[in-house]
Amino acid sequence: MINSVYIETPLGIATITGDKNGVSSVSVTKTSSSISSTNIPAFLQDAVTQLQEYFEGNRTNFDLLLNPSGTDFQKKVWDELLTIPFGKTTTYLDMAKRLGDPKCIRAAASANGKNPLWIIVPCHRVIGSDGSLTGYAGGLWRKKWLLEHENPVKQQSLF
Repeated sequence: MINSVYIETPLGIATITGDKNGVSSVSVTKTSSSISSTNIPAFLQDAVTQLQEYFEGNRTNFDLLLNPSGTDFQKKVWDELLTIPFGKTTTYLDMAKRLGDPKCIRAAASANGKNPLWIIVPCHRVIGSDGSLTGYAGGLWRKKWLLEHENPVKQQSLF
């Protein structure tokens, strides 16, 4: 049985869905849902806790059982996204090359855009070859926020 919980994040209300087989989706919702504070199923509690830790700045990777629905190619792209380190970015072209075919750049970008596991599978870490923040289903302002959250500019002392 698929369950959903709702948590508040700095970027809006996140909906986490899944069952005993793993988390199937995490998305930011545009509607106002009531925050889940009780009766969070045990199999979703880790996702709630880890996302809260991420937004608090206390988590740089996720250790969750994941169960997204998608084609074999989409799952291959999402697995590749999981290899992008916290605080780093890659380009769509570099990702296509790592998938074994630079010509699959559009297909890889499309699969990236269909990623059902917001933040956990870090599609926000993929940028354009020119460094631009292109293509983000959650809105470019969220992508910018996430990248800044993961790699804040540190002011260094001159003296």
